Amino acid sequence: MGYKVVVAGATGNVGREMLNILAEREFPVDEIAVLASRKSLGTEVSFGDKTLKTQDLDTFDFTGWDMALFAVGSDATKIYAPKAAKAGCVVIDNSSLYRYDADVPLIVPEVNPDAVMGYAKKNIIANPNCSTAQMVVALKPLHDRAKIKRVVVSTYQSVSGAGKAGIDELWDQTKGMYVPGQERPAAKFTKQIAFNVIPHIDVFMDSGDTKEEWKMIAETKKILDTSIKVTATCVRVPVFVGHSESINIETEEFLDEDEAREILRVAPGILVVDKREDGGYVTPVECVGDYATFISRIRQDVSIENGLNLWCVSDNLRKGAALNAVQIAELLGRRVLKKG
Repeated sequence: MGYKVVVAGATGNVGREMLNILAEREFPVDEIAVLASRKSLGTEVSFGDKTLKTQDLDTFDFTGWDMALFAVGSDATKIYAPKAAKAGCVVIDNSSLYRYDADVPLIVPEVNPDAVMGYAKKNIIANPNCSTAQMVVALKPLHDRAKIKRVVVSTYQSVSGAGKAGIDELWDQTKGMYVPGQERPAAKFTKQIAFNVIPHIDVFMDSGDTKEEWKMIAETKKILDTSIKVTATCVRVPVFVGHSESINIETEEFLDEDEAREILRVAPGILVVDKREDGGYVTPVECVGDYATFISRIRQDVSIENGLNLWCVSDNLRKGAALNAVQIAELLGRRVLKKG
């Protein structure tokens, strides 16, 4: 006997990826429903070797369904997630709406699986921001060994993090650089993204941080340890898929780079590719379609007493969103629902 699973927002980038990963990982699905807004109603999506027609999110009855993976954005989630939760369907939400709610667990299964038991307060589990998810997977095993005091992270985030509109804008602007008459001004992004980098993701806050930077700080503390100090600079780069991060770590105890490398090699969800030679590291192009968070460029930071540097790359549509949501569903099944 398997689970009755709903995917809401099934026609978007993340929703489609959720369906792909549910099929790839052979999640025990007894029945599946794919939901979309009325403008996408009837659109067909793939689930393994099946083709499914989307149903109307607005009128769908969640009664009797085990879990719902939401990839519809905060506005729609605010309306429909409580309806699903009230009907007894556990919501795994990819939006930012519930991430900072004390009554909703924020989970990366490799990092804080025990937090899943807190789902019952609201029948909702939150999926973290894509840039946070891959970083905490890398930080967790090092924190367990040497206790991390401070993290300085600079991100290089792909345009797919901004949805289909972000992908289209990079594609159209790049073509427009070479084809007269097809030039495209900035629309989704605040400046030209083709052949450029933009140090601005989400809105600015009074502190001078952007909301994306604030998310990384708040979520790392909630998922990993409230005592860790985090500062972030988040940058959009002209890459279609795959977020990269340069992470500087200060620990309470000294941690040798060789020991750190070995700790990361055996840590769940991580692949270490770290050769000190041309090409001995992973870039976003190579991580697309993979489940792993890749770690490269592990080295001592001699400018501080207990410092390490590393390079972290992951497919943001997978570990940063859809894969993590499916892993939460697997965790919920194993620990709580116990059907599949």
